[in-house]
Amino acid sequence: MSVALPDAGIAGKTALVTGGSRGIGRAIVELLAAQGADVTFFYQHNAAAAAEVVAAGTAAGLAVAAEQVDIRDAAACAAAVERIVERRGRVDILVNNAGTIRDNPLLAFEDSDVDAVIDTNVKGVFNVTRAVAPHMVSKRSGRIVNLSSVSAAKGGRGQTNYAASKGAIEAFTRSLAVELAPRRITVNAVAPGVIETEMSKDVRELAGDEITAKILLRRYGKPEEIAYAVWFLVSAYANYVTGQVFSIDGGFKME
Repeated sequence: MSVALPDAGIAGKTALVTGGSRGIGRAIVELLAAQGADVTFFYQHNAAAAAEVVAAGTAAGLAVAAEQVDIRDAAACAAAVERIVERRGRVDILVNNAGTIRDNPLLAFEDSDVDAVIDTNVKGVFNVTRAVAPHMVSKRSGRIVNLSSVSAAKGGRGQTNYAASKGAIEAFTRSLAVELAPRRITVNAVAPGVIETEMSKDVRELAGDEITAKILLRRYGKPEEIAYAVWFLVSAYANYVTGQVFSIDGGFKME
């Protein structure tokens, strides 16, 4: 007996992905666009990388657009979201992926090391979500996925600022899921382990085998493996999933 899988329900949807020009964000942009979504991504500095993502999407016949937005700026976030709504009439999917790291032992932190991480990783998520949520509420529909990190639950040296920011995102996810469930909006998080991205390059090069020895699968994750989890959470397959944190970490620090 064959069982037909249901449609994932992503085609035709309007998606916003923050930090979409590189690494995990780019993988998410490309996967959602390949599934038929109209995807706009925010980037902050690297215009060349953003243009490359848009060009690749256009060449493949996909709907991909970029907006240069500093997510620490609430007014800029609101204005950019309004431009998407003017063009598409709605935002169905929000993926809060943008983030930054400033690793250092606590006693060596400068104020800027703390401010940069909290302002981007926490306040940035608040700014973008506050701009998008009213449009989802008005439609009584929406999917929000926030990118957390294995660091939120499994501590590491030099990451008190980053771990605190991602712990906040997991708490934010659970509370917002409660608030928005009556409006049929789901809110979940994905917590990646050590993934082969530019952001983790310095850590991977410095620690080497010391990190992979702590991963049950004995390898780093790939950006697309995180994108698959995000895809699931914004698809029809996750209609009954909200307030959850999915760890995609290869079994990090389990032994």
